[in-house]
Amino acid sequence: MLTVLHISDLHFGPPYREQIGEKLLELTPQLRPDVIVISGDFTQRAKDEQFREASEFIKRLPDVPQVVVPGNHDVPLYRVAERFRNPHGLYQQHIHPELNHVVTVDGAMFVALDSTAPRTAITNGRIRQDQLEFCCDWFAGAEAGAARIVVAHHPFASAPDYAHDARMPRLKSVLQRFTELGVDMILGGHLHRAYIGNSLDVIETDHDRSILIVQSGTSTSRRGRARETNKNSFNLITIDSDHIDVEHHIYLDDTERFEPASQHRFPRFGKRLPNSQRQ
Repeated sequence: MLTVLHISDLHFGPPYREQIGEKLLELTPQLRPDVIVISGDFTQRAKDEQFREASEFIKRLPDVPQVVVPGNHDVPLYRVAERFRNPHGLYQQHIHPELNHVVTVDGAMFVALDSTAPRTAITNGRIRQDQLEFCCDWFAGAEAGAARIVVAHHPFASAPDYAHDARMPRLKSVLQRFTELGVDMILGGHLHRAYIGNSLDVIETDHDRSILIVQSGTSTSRRGRARETNKNSFNLITIDSDHIDVEHHIYLDDTERFEPASQHRFPRFGKRLPNSQRQ
């Protein structure tokens, strides 16, 4: 059994809620994650001091493997020359030196992809052909039975109550390629509203070969949207050989802590749930 803590959209800077951040840091050791995924937007305006604060935050998380990707807010917006010449310089200095990287643990392989496109798109994301080849090369060497997980900031499916951002170019072909590679799950953020869905919401494919898509809301900022307006959330995910469980946690003001809000069980790629577990 593998436990994954999935947080996103910290937004260090003016939107960051220090009280919520401290509550999250207090809770994470109790969750006993084996891996921590942070799916982008560490900062609000990609400033050096904001990256320093984000770096100190993630150092205080449990000492387990971390999977991180940049978000569109992690590249300069108004510093146009920097955005074109060295858009990820501060991210690579403070968060992770590689924009695309792989983390392998017992039972899973995580492929982290930089979906930002600072020179061609301010907000919306892209997955490039060379990144698909990167996935192909790494998943080809994945341990038999290991969960195959892609992490990117931008969404591969939108919640029904929040679809303001345009879809990624070539989204259907990208998902089709991930399906061919046997990807179990895609983790992301960006929408500031949690969403747990399926690649069947985007492309037609065999139900047994569909991909679980899990988005986290903003875990520590004031920028929650749609049904999570002014709210903070994260996902706790457990993976075994047959299924994936997703437990969505949301911060409640009356208890002043994150509480489980919903639970979901899905079959692993190419498998079926027993009849007693189907909804």
